[in-house]
Amino acid sequence: MFIDQAIIKVRAGSGGPGVVSFRREKYVPKGGPDGGDGGRGGDVVLRADDNVSTLLDFRHAHEWSAPSGEPGKGKQMHGADGPSRTILVPPGTLVYDQDTGALLHDLSAPGQSVVIAKGGRGGWGNEHFKRSTNQAPKTATPGEPGEERHLRLELKLIADVGLVGMPNAGKSTLLAAVTDATPKIADYPFTTLSAQLGIAALDAQRRLVLADIPGLIRGASKGAGLGLDFLRHIERTRILVHLLDAAPPDGSAPADNYRAIRAELEAHSAALAERRELIVLNKIDLLDDPERERARRDLLRDLGIDRPQDVLLLSGATGTGTRQLLERLWTELNPKLTPWKTVPGVRA
Repeated sequence: MFIDQAIIKVRAGSGGPGVVSFRREKYVPKGGPDGGDGGRGGDVVLRADDNVSTLLDFRHAHEWSAPSGEPGKGKQMHGADGPSRTILVPPGTLVYDQDTGALLHDLSAPGQSVVIAKGGRGGWGNEHFKRSTNQAPKTATPGEPGEERHLRLELKLIADVGLVGMPNAGKSTLLAAVTDATPKIADYPFTTLSAQLGIAALDAQRRLVLADIPGLIRGASKGAGLGLDFLRHIERTRILVHLLDAAPPDGSAPADNYRAIRAELEAHSAALAERRELIVLNKIDLLDDPERERARRDLLRDLGIDRPQDVLLLSGATGTGTRQLLERLWTELNPKLTPWKTVPGVRA
């Protein structure tokens, strides 16, 4: 199950109390105070880990705390510090203060960590309070409480490729065709209700991480449909594959569907609108050869695109054109590593 939002409460450990103690040894009638300090409370640490892919662990565990420090002891012995509590989150997790809405941290890379709640300092033992005028102090201080915070965690997928398009454009079918992912596939819109990840292996050394993003409708940038859930995830992708149904069942034109989605991307983020993009006409298995070329020609004309190779033809259901798409994506993302290959649909 993919969970991409969670609200949790974290509580760092409190400091251990200082202790009142006096040195008592045979033949030492005036040993004096020797109460030790309490240990420091444990911190709460968030760390991005590659082995975690969702926020599922937080679905039922809403409170996370670190141990408190131990009390001080006699003979000026310091209480043990409480160990830190490390909470693992997926790379790409945004950490917000739930009370103020402020963004606290962006854990975008594996291994990044941050102390999100600091443990309290330990209290002082009575050894600290001895003076010439008070040689037998019976005063010690309690430890400071650890920090408490209400946090909102939001996960933005980090993927090489984001599959975007109208609902039922065939994104899930394509993801299932080129990766081992098993998204829900059906012949009605909005079968994908949460983002899905898959890894496409071109060969032993070359891999692409693809994200199937929930379908978009008009007004998504204002929260319509799956709205901001859609747009939040594609902000982290490096390139977009804009999937268009070659023969929409509602009779709409692929060019109009393309413009509708582009308008939502531009309304959400100017940077997102500038993201590199490949346009793909999907479901060509529903058309015969002349109809396929006619559909591509019409789309090129309507969008003002000059080069036919800038619109790829594909069928996720039959696998037609999927290898060409993956090769094209690899060379777009790694232009210095791999030369363009001379295959249909890929520029030489």
